[in-house]
Parts: sequence; structure tokens; C-alpha cells
Amino acid sequence: MIKKNYDLVVIGGGSAGMAGAIEARKLGIQDILIIEKNDYLGGILNQCVHNGFGLTEFKEELTGPEFMTRLSSQVEELKIDYVLNTTVTSLLPNKTIYASNQDGFYVINAKSVLVTTGCYERNAGAIMLPGDRPSGVVTAGTAQLYLNIYGYLVGKRVFILGSGDIGLIMARRLTLEGAKVLGVAELCPYSNGLNRNIVQCLEDFHIPLYLSHTVSDVDGADGILHSITISKVDERNQIIPGTEKKYECDTLLLSVGLIPNSPLLRDAGVKLARNKGAIVNERYETSISGVFSAGNVLHVHDLVDLVTKESRLVAHFIKEYLDGKESSQDKYLDVIASDGVGYVLPHKVSCNTTHDVTFKFRVRKPIKDLNVIFLDKDNEIKRIFKTVLIPSEMTEITLTNEELKKFKNNITVKVEKKA
Repeated sequence: MIKKNYDLVVIGGGSAGMAGAIEARKLGIQDILIIEKNDYLGGILNQCVHNGFGLTEFKEELTGPEFMTRLSSQVEELKIDYVLNTTVTSLLPNKTIYASNQDGFYVINAKSVLVTTGCYERNAGAIMLPGDRPSGVVTAGTAQLYLNIYGYLVGKRVFILGSGDIGLIMARRLTLEGAKVLGVAELCPYSNGLNRNIVQCLEDFHIPLYLSHTVSDVDGADGILHSITISKVDERNQIIPGTEKKYECDTLLLSVGLIPNSPLLRDAGVKLARNKGAIVNERYETSISGVFSAGNVLHVHDLVDLVTKESRLVAHFIKEYLDGKESSQDKYLDVIASDGVGYVLPHKVSCNTTHDVTFKFRVRKPIKDLNVIFLDKDNEIKRIFKTVLIPSEMTEITLTNEELKKFKNNITVKVEKKA
């Protein structure tokens, strides 16, 4: 039964939502509701049957369903309210939530809201895939869902576009199920997946990876995929004529990136960053007071363990908000991603913060022997040496509260090759 009033409403019952709710309950927040649109908690974890989860969160290696079960069991043990098969239709700036399910339509008043609605995959239209649009062109996550949940093998001769982790994991999974994975093409001159997945999912199964390549044609005018053609690209990602390679296949998997699932936040009036995630301060609070965001709806993480770590941290800030410990008159410093940095979180930091702040960012391309530099305009505040950074692995650097007090104008983060 859904009540009318809650101290905290968590929208999204995946790993971020459950971890945030669990931590909030442990901190003493009593009236908590998790709203989940599917008929189960856990989100994408339910279809991730491979291992590699939980090394940080539970200090042991688990599969996705095992990880999900650990969290959902804690939700049950702590008697946290949750509803399934329930869709949030809108979130208002005053934190009123409209939701519906088969039992009816609900208006819920929340003192605070944590949005953890995850992310979704880029599809053929998003990347303007050339050629025909036949059956057999599917996203890697969809193929994972069909195989691991419903038991359907999407094809027997498969090519994969993009070296994102889901695509790499599916290369191994499909091979183990008897399909022939012909290769993986990656537009960038480097892989966008974790190094361990390159080794364990491609190299161990002798699946070729074609860097600086893309799909230049899809043959399926009769509605059925027959073949794809890949071509090499130059430094401007333009196709180089004469480099074409044709592969006869019945399936093309797309593993070409993930996008934060933030329409609910956008429609509520929350300001969004270029990656479509919310703009947040160091407390992970959005531009609407009392509305927080965490997990892949904010920015796409490498590992689920990092998602839960972030969401647990946000629960502490929600507790502070409910206890009235944050100032409503804060002035903020903008955090700017500069040379070589793709994005950085948080997007702004309160001039009055009493916390140390961990900055999370990704570099635009692989770089070795570099310095990460924090600047206030042209004034260098901190410099950290790193042996190597790659785009597929998020970097975290913490500045102490004393270091943050040295910034007066903005916080600029950049990387540069060590001289």
C-alpha cells in the first residue's frame, strides 16, 4: 500500500536505488519508498549472469543476480517499502510525485527524492548507422536480455560494433552458447571497454578487435540481415576508401554507448549536463532543492560496485538535508572540465562546504605519464601524477576541505603530459 507522505522516495529499484535506500534506513530515515517500474528489483543486474560483481561491496566475486539478491534481501530485512510494476509519470519541483500501476493512480508527497533510473543504450538511429534497417540489428543489452532471461540466441553469425563492456561480455557469452562472433569494430583507436574484458572476452576466444573501424554498410533490403561491411577511419573518423571488409552475418550487435535515463528529471525542470545527467553539487543535489541523483542516471559507471558506493554516499547527504544541516544560501564554485578531460563531477562545489570532495572524471583519450592539475583560473592549487589514464576507467581524486578553501573563482580540472 502506497502512503501519501514519505521522508524519502527513491525512483528506480536497481543497484543504486536499493543501496541508497538501505544506507538511508541505516542512518535513521524511517519513511522510505522505492518505486520500480519492472516486476522485480535489481534492474539490469538480473540479466548479467557473468561474475565480476561485489568485490568492493561484498568483498567477494558474485554474478549480477547474486549481487542483486544480496541487496534486495537487505531491503526486505530492513522492512523498506517498495512497489513494483509502478511507473512514475511526473516529478514536480515541490517533490510531489505522480505514479500509477494496475491498482490505481497515486499522488505522493516526498520530503526528499533520490532519482536512480539508470541509463539506456544508443541505438542504430542514434549513431546514424548507414545502410538498411533489417531485423538482426540489435543493441548488446537487448541481446543479453533475450539470451539470459528468455533463453533466445539472437543469431549464429554475429558481428559487434563498439567495444563497450556489454558488447565485449556478449562476445564471450554468445561464443559459449555456440554462436560465431566474427569480430568487433571500434571507431576509436583504443578500446572503450575495461582491459580485463578485452582479455577475457576477446583475446581468450581469439575474437579480432578492429580499432579505428566502423560499419560502413548494412545489407538487408529484404528485411533480413545478410551482411555488413566495415571500413577503416582516419583521425577525423572519416571512412578511408579501399579499406572495406565484408562479413556475412545474421546479427549485428550495437555496443556504442549508454545515455543517462533522465527525462523525468528534465521534465521536472532539473538542469542537465552535456551527458544528459543532472547538474549536481558536491552533495549530489540537483538544481531542485531536495532532489538528488546517483548511479548511471547521473553518469555511466565502470562497475556496479562504484554505483552502490556513490548511492550510499548520497544517502548521507540526504540525511543532512532532512536534518536541516545544509545551507540554503550557499554560493558555488563552478567545476570545469578542461584540457583532456571529458567531464567532471560534481559540477559545482559550495564555498561553504565542510566536506572533503571526491572529483570523478574521464579523460578524452588514453594518456601515459601525466599530471592531473586543479586550477583556480590560472592559479595552480594541486597537481597529481598518474602513470596512465584511459577513457574506459573513471578516475577519482579527493581534495580535502582545506585544499578547497584555496579556490576563490572556479575549480578547473585538466590533464597534461609530464614534461
